[in-house]
Amino acid sequence: MNTSLSKMLILCAAVLWGTTGTAQALASAEAHSVAIGAVRLAVGGLSLLAACLIQRKNVDLRCLPILPLAVAAASMAAYQPLFFSAVIKTGVAVGTMVAIGSAPLLSGVLDYIVYRKKPTKKWLLATFTGIIGCCCLLLKKDSQIDVIGLGMAIGAGASFACYTTVNKKIVQHVDPQVGASLVFTAAAVLLIPCWFMYDMSWLVSLNGIGIALHLGILTTALAYVLFSTALKSVHASTAVTLSLAEPVTAFLLGVFLLGESLTLVNICGAALVFASLAFLTYSPKSSLNQEVLNKKIPFL
Repeated sequence: MNTSLSKMLILCAAVLWGTTGTAQALASAEAHSVAIGAVRLAVGGLSLLAACLIQRKNVDLRCLPILPLAVAAASMAAYQPLFFSAVIKTGVAVGTMVAIGSAPLLSGVLDYIVYRKKPTKKWLLATFTGIIGCCCLLLKKDSQIDVIGLGMAIGAGASFACYTTVNKKIVQHVDPQVGASLVFTAAAVLLIPCWFMYDMSWLVSLNGIGIALHLGILTTALAYVLFSTALKSVHASTAVTLSLAEPVTAFLLGVFLLGESLTLVNICGAALVFASLAFLTYSPKSSLNQEVLNKKIPFL
């Protein structure tokens, strides 16, 4: 796949992820954030699995990278409670920005450890510009800072970075849609206890059903298939940096749909993130080092 097209697919996935916070804000008051995360994975995993069965996609069990699949599922299962708990403790703005803002740096470290890929000057410039922009988006009078919440947000960012890194190995062996269905179904199974720990009565309402379908089908199934497909021709660290479009989308929806306040510093922050994404997306094409990508990694 063309690298530029792959980057656009990642941006589309990030925009879909960016609607998650708004959907949560529109959910019933009885819907706990962790419960929403568990429902999101269940609907997303089952819809992906159903799509694979309808399309009769064959899976060669001998080619399944078991350990990367297990790590990816655990990462996604961990991301949900960490992220939504961080949002509860720090607020939507701080939780989202710290989680997504920390992911590019963590992904760059993992990319070097796993694939021996050193960060380029272009990636470093785009990543730090985007992170500075995210910090500017955080500057609001009503922002609440909680040390434990910040730790959870960083943990969520590490989970997403870990998922992205191992998912690149998965899509080299199986169809992206099949891989995503296996990862999210397994992650949903890991979060089954959440269905018994939190009130799920909100799911019987039309609003609850709509929120569950939106989060499961659009922000999970569709978004992660786009993301996984693009990973075939984009480095993991680059993919995570492009995912900074998620907090910008969430911020803009909060301003124009939920009526949140907007300052000049916030506008400058959004502009910096857009500039970093444009720089990383429309810079001169560079081919991936297939020798490095195809190199067998002992523990994967």
